[in-house]
Amino acid sequence: MTSSSTPAPDSPRLPGHRRPLRRLTARGRGEAHRAATPLELFFDLCFVVAIAQAGMQLVHAVAEGHPGEGILNYAMVFFAIWWAWMNFTWFASAYDNDDVLYRVVTLVQIAGVLVLAAGVTRAFEDHDYLAVLLGYVIMRLALVTQWLRVARSCDGPERRMALRYAGGVLLCQIGWVGLVVLPEGARSWVFLVMAVLEMCVPPFAERDHPTSWHPRHIAERYGLFTIIVLGETIAAATVAVKTGIDENDALGDLLPIAAGGLLIIFAAWWIYFVVGNQAKEYLAGAGTSAAMRTAPSD
Repeated sequence: MTSSSTPAPDSPRLPGHRRPLRRLTARGRGEAHRAATPLELFFDLCFVVAIAQAGMQLVHAVAEGHPGEGILNYAMVFFAIWWAWMNFTWFASAYDNDDVLYRVVTLVQIAGVLVLAAGVTRAFEDHDYLAVLLGYVIMRLALVTQWLRVARSCDGPERRMALRYAGGVLLCQIGWVGLVVLPEGARSWVFLVMAVLEMCVPPFAERDHPTSWHPRHIAERYGLFTIIVLGETIAAATVAVKTGIDENDALGDLLPIAAGGLLIIFAAWWIYFVVGNQAKEYLAGAGTSAAMRTAPSD
């Protein structure tokens, strides 16, 4: 999604207005106390399952002496997970109305990522991407229906933007079929072309009317997802160390590796949440100071 300095008008959301089906209209960028919903947190947890499966298969590929092949497979699977998560997150930030149909479509997207996760092993070991593709297409087509709801609920430039999103995402899914029907040697090129085309959809769709995503909500969503991924990394490392101790009694060899891995995870958390926040505060302060220096004095 592309950013814009033009805020959308705040959408009134009265507590008593809880009809099962409501128009899917833009939320305001200036909403106070906007936070991640339980449905979004559930969505993140299910996506981390797929990320964990991909990471496990990458480790196996490296251990078996196929790092290049493992990295390529991981890149293709991770892109599908990451891009589907990104698109849902930015869409939800702008249009989440929390009605029954919105929740059901989101649950369909969750089912899609679980289908994708179930196919990760076959993608790595047998180069069979059918289940991965099926799960990805389920997620993306579910999002298409959300954009069509937006188009039905609005008019003018916003409606054109929603239809461009729906049409662009739909056309890309047709292109992804090449990943399973073309020869294996062409798959990396199909992936590269289709990944670029997928990432071209948001700037194309929003060239006349940007979405009204909420800055604080987006920042919180990224932070929460990062914490979940780091937690999954620690869980996977713990299982690996336990397996090594139980099967090989190699505690002495594992301790330095485990300590190094733990330090990397701690450093990732520190850089993202501590250094990143300090940098934002510094830049905000610098901007305020610059404004004060350039302001005319009485």
